[in-house]
Amino acid sequence: MKIKGYSDLPFLLQSFGVDLSLDQIRLLSVYLDELWDWNRKINLTGLYSKEQIIDDLLVDSLIPSRFLPHEGRLLDLGSGAGMPAIPLKISKPALIMDLVEANSKKVVFLRHVIRLAGLSKISVIQGRIENSHKLLHPEGYHVITARALAHLSQVITWCGPHLIKGGQVVAFLGVDYDQIVKESTDVLARHGLSLVMTIPYILPGKEIKRHILIFDKGKKILP
Repeated sequence: MKIKGYSDLPFLLQSFGVDLSLDQIRLLSVYLDELWDWNRKINLTGLYSKEQIIDDLLVDSLIPSRFLPHEGRLLDLGSGAGMPAIPLKISKPALIMDLVEANSKKVVFLRHVIRLAGLSKISVIQGRIENSHKLLHPEGYHVITARALAHLSQVITWCGPHLIKGGQVVAFLGVDYDQIVKESTDVLARHGLSLVMTIPYILPGKEIKRHILIFDKGKKILP
């Protein structure tokens, strides 16, 4: 399904199992409008049409939302222009979120759009995850997300120590996820993480199947 405007957005998201209220759709439109305006000036995403931003980034970001808890603390690594953190915050407003981003222009944008949309319990930490330990929540996080940041093994190395027991790591991977998981076996075991869910999907207008993997700290590996 191709998006023609924000009026089509609820139907597009529903086709991926994501149901949002009218107010949540309104907040997404506020975010998307700002992202589009800023993107034309300082190239936040590398995409040059609203349709691409919605189809390639927004939909991708929201696909795991129905599998996430409604409450708790979420850490997003390398937040960039806010995908997946901002859409996930809108879909799960009770989650307390920390966003880690090194690029100063993107940090300014994130803080601006958070204020504009009136989002609460969400903070932006400027810096790299490996240098931001003292700024993260001392009790750890229930969910950690990372999209297009680094190899899975590196992501787990960074985030594993900050995940509570029973917490989840949500990793956005491509078609060759099996090989990536195999390459990360040792580091996953070191941090007590096991694969508990694989979500396959194809984005609008694409042919290649992508995968979102959810790892749990403390559960058995899927057969």
